[in-house]
Amino acid sequence: MSDFALLLVLSAAFAHATWNYLAKKACGGTAFGWLFGAISTVVYFPLAIGILLYQQPVIGLNQLIFMAGTAVLHCAYFYLLDRGYRIGDLSLIYPLARSTGPLLAMITAVLFLGEKPTLVTITGGLMILAGVFFLTGNPLLLKKADARKPALFAILCGIVIASYTVWDKMAVSLYLVPPLLLDWSANLGRTLLLTPYAVQNRSKVYEQWKTNKKLAFGVGILCPLAYILVLTALVFSPVSYIAPAREISILVGTVLGAKLLSEGNLKSRMAAAGSMVIGLAVLSLG
Repeated sequence: MSDFALLLVLSAAFAHATWNYLAKKACGGTAFGWLFGAISTVVYFPLAIGILLYQQPVIGLNQLIFMAGTAVLHCAYFYLLDRGYRIGDLSLIYPLARSTGPLLAMITAVLFLGEKPTLVTITGGLMILAGVFFLTGNPLLLKKADARKPALFAILCGIVIASYTVWDKMAVSLYLVPPLLLDWSANLGRTLLLTPYAVQNRSKVYEQWKTNKKLAFGVGILCPLAYILVLTALVFSPVSYIAPAREISILVGTVLGAKLLSEGNLKSRMAAAGSMVIGLAVLSLG
């Protein structure tokens, strides 16, 4: 992985962990999801128009199919993430979802995209994933009934993450859809898909606007920014490198949770996060 790709991924990790912290703090459900999606669509609209006017990318049927597909996949991602956060702990949902996704994405990239990661790359990726799994705590806790459903949503969310990572990699590298335009179209499509809910639940949307407006703007700006940075790295870097490296966001999320949300278990969580930092260093050597 190049130094520039590593810089993009690290910046994306900080942005990703921050918007997840803000979303968890809001706990606004689908109404909040529609609100920050609408904000993202409006805020990044001038940039999307600028891409169309100045880069003049080819937007044919294939590109439109991939743009529509990523909108559907991201809608499913935010739905599952929201359901998981509403019934489970951040310290379970976030690590489990973020670890399942890149693991499956790496395997898919190797099996179907013909990527051939080196032994160094595989070692770094596995160290990052091992740190993520340690952050979930005792795996035996998943045997408890009240932990199964949240874990299920987290794993399903991870499957969607793997799906859109590989799908979007093809969109930006094979069909040359500009990363910012792809993410903007995903936010637009997701907002349109949720608009019927927003219309029927106007009072909930208005309540979220009154109570969580600042948080919605934070998520609306940082969420697309984080993924645009990742998509940019995917243009010239393999999925099998980028997908695991993204999970350094868990390190940032661990610090935010311990310091700002008082989640506790700082020593054990930082030890697991340290494994991820070492894994990232190893991965960058690949």
